[in-house]
Amino acid sequence: MTMDQCHRSYFPGTFYHLTGIFLLLLTSPVNGWRPWANQKPNTTDLLYSPSKKYEGSSDLIQLKYHMGPVLTANITVYPIWYGRWGKSQKRIIREFINSISAVDSKPPSVSGWWKTVQRYTDQTGANISGNVRIGAEKNDRFYSHGKSLTRLSIQSVIKSAVTAASTTLPLPINSKSGVYLLLTSDDVYVENFCQDVCGFHYFTFPSIVGYTLPYAWVGNSGKLCPGVCAYPFSVPDYMGRGFKAVKSPNNDVGVDGMISVIAHEIAELSTNPLVNAWYAGEDPSFPVEIADLCEGIYGSGGGGSYTGQMLNGEDGATYNMNGIRRKFLVQWVWNHVVNYCTGPNALDQ
Repeated sequence: MTMDQCHRSYFPGTFYHLTGIFLLLLTSPVNGWRPWANQKPNTTDLLYSPSKKYEGSSDLIQLKYHMGPVLTANITVYPIWYGRWGKSQKRIIREFINSISAVDSKPPSVSGWWKTVQRYTDQTGANISGNVRIGAEKNDRFYSHGKSLTRLSIQSVIKSAVTAASTTLPLPINSKSGVYLLLTSDDVYVENFCQDVCGFHYFTFPSIVGYTLPYAWVGNSGKLCPGVCAYPFSVPDYMGRGFKAVKSPNNDVGVDGMISVIAHEIAELSTNPLVNAWYAGEDPSFPVEIADLCEGIYGSGGGGSYTGQMLNGEDGATYNMNGIRRKFLVQWVWNHVVNYCTGPNALDQ
């Protein structure tokens, strides 16, 4: 999911400062990707309502390549830890990112999930890179821009991270294959968080940051809205008593919920970093990307209100893929070769 503001000049670096800010303030992010956000249907609707995003449906999907760049070189993720983060929380997120390239993980695996992303190519036929690693990291534990961030101030946080400082080294500038991942702690509110979005991606404006850098923001919803952004590890009240939350695989509802959002955004940043590559729909102001098409689907049969068939660990936790050592629950992504959502835990694998 991208931000839907001023992005559809396809020549990064040509933004004018005032125009960019004006449009940024006028618009709002695309609706959140988590199922049922901002909706209050009854339980019958949740159980039986139809969806355009059936796991095996392809009739309505016209995903196209719009000739823009994708991340074919080795991908480096630069985490920016904004706010207070526990060591165990950081370890969960780091292991997930490192698991993307861990081809020896037990199947169904995170690396198996990434193989679908790798099917996407650029104009030359080069595939998305299978090498994803964590690069330098930045800690902003003192909330340098406060505990309430706007879309504009998110770019300012990234600017601080890549700008030289007297006490710490800045993050490297890597506009070709870098992914700048801003992660906000559970006491930080971001504009439209919990209402419309759980995370989004876009690219920085040179007029603000000084460079065009693909970035994503994902928030920890553990205290603010776990029923919206950490589903199914937490269930929103409006769903009623008939729906029970499942146990998270790493015993942290907020962070386990973030994992699928992080996966969602990294997959879309890789296939649509400048919002002019792979997406469905004719209006680039509202692109539907490879993870948007499969929102809420974690296993075979998923679609509508059903997550699909997932796995249960010996400890009773719910997951659908293995990392290097941990287990994770990650949504599927759209496979444009077969024209439906796929994942490594599919029953027909």
